[in-house]
Amino acid sequence: MSHFHQCLSIERLGRRGEAIAQGANGPIFVPYALPGERVLAEIDGAHGTLIEVVEPSPARIDPPCAYFTQCGGCALQMLDASSYAGWKRDLVITALRHAGLAAEVGELVDAHGEGRRRTTFHARYPQGRTELGYMRMHSHAMIEIDSCKVLAPAMVKALSAARAFAETLAPSRKPLDILVTATQSGLDIDLRGHGALTERQMRDLARIAETEDLARLSNHGTSVIIRRPPMLVMGKARLVPPPGAFLQATEEGEARLVAGLLAEVKGAGSIADLFAGVGTFALRLAEFAQVAAFDLDERALRALEKAAHAPGFRPVRVARRDLFASPLSVLELDPFEAVVFDPPRAGALAQARTLAASQVPIVIAVSCNPESFARDAAILCAGGYELASVMPIDQFRYTPHVEILASFRRKTKTTRRNRRLLG
Repeated sequence: MSHFHQCLSIERLGRRGEAIAQGANGPIFVPYALPGERVLAEIDGAHGTLIEVVEPSPARIDPPCAYFTQCGGCALQMLDASSYAGWKRDLVITALRHAGLAAEVGELVDAHGEGRRRTTFHARYPQGRTELGYMRMHSHAMIEIDSCKVLAPAMVKALSAARAFAETLAPSRKPLDILVTATQSGLDIDLRGHGALTERQMRDLARIAETEDLARLSNHGTSVIIRRPPMLVMGKARLVPPPGAFLQATEEGEARLVAGLLAEVKGAGSIADLFAGVGTFALRLAEFAQVAAFDLDERALRALEKAAHAPGFRPVRVARRDLFASPLSVLELDPFEAVVFDPPRAGALAQARTLAASQVPIVIAVSCNPESFARDAAILCAGGYELASVMPIDQFRYTPHVEILASFRRKTKTTRRNRRLLG
């Protein structure tokens, strides 16, 4: 199909933050436009490239970052705060409605705080030169950057360290992903994509880690140098995570999730933490309850188990388990007074089904995907749970990603027939 220019009236924002107009043959998606605007766009099938905003929306503001529209990390820097918060909250409302649920959804909680404490830079080597930065929107092409507006102050040296590593490994010309995490004792960096390192490369990289004052440098999860243990404080616990471990994106986001979760499970004496990771929730819950933590990641569980030996903690039992292939059964779930589950973006379909058939009084769901959350929530509600609260939390400012904290209370007991239907 040939490209052509067309003036479009923007109707709404899609779930990825792209504007949507109605064309002659269906919807046309135009990144960086806003509802109510008249725009001139270059049309290629269902995709429109914004050329000019003919009639701007009152909600349009100047984006704070010079890389906006080139870097694929942010989608909505041009949208004012009030409209942005309403749109992001509506992502959760719409997903629940599509799943047949009409739950009350709280106002969006701004959890950007000081900014993100984790990021992944990409290094590529076209025509023998080193490019370092992020990917362009919907593309494998790179945009080189000198700074990032959404990173926390503790990440200020991340880019210079990443560039030094990328240039040192440039002779290999292997695509490199550089995972950086800010910890209380310094930056923790894990290199991915290069493969095995030679002794000389190890020495060169360790020298850079010294110069950049890193806490730890790893390659594919194997330590190259540990100058200081990369320490995280989680409640009363001190945790050394494995390289590249999953953490909530911002410290404020973690704090908001923890505070909301603790309020919902207050009084519970035995709690299961499913998809527990390094123990973001388990280590707080163990201050007052017996906790059983389940996850597939052996290294994350070992870090959690070590951190849980802090004075005054209740017992924490850890178990390696693939909760997708082997979810906790009804018999395993029923003894718990509360269950917390925080799955990856795919959600927890199999685990939600056994939870729905259980007698657990309180279930807390944490999710980063409104669609899979709504699907799992519908399963729980069909099993006799009431969706008591839904809190959308924004720790990925300017993006379509939204975190969700939801509580479910059992209102009816399950029967054998219901358990068969849910299974």
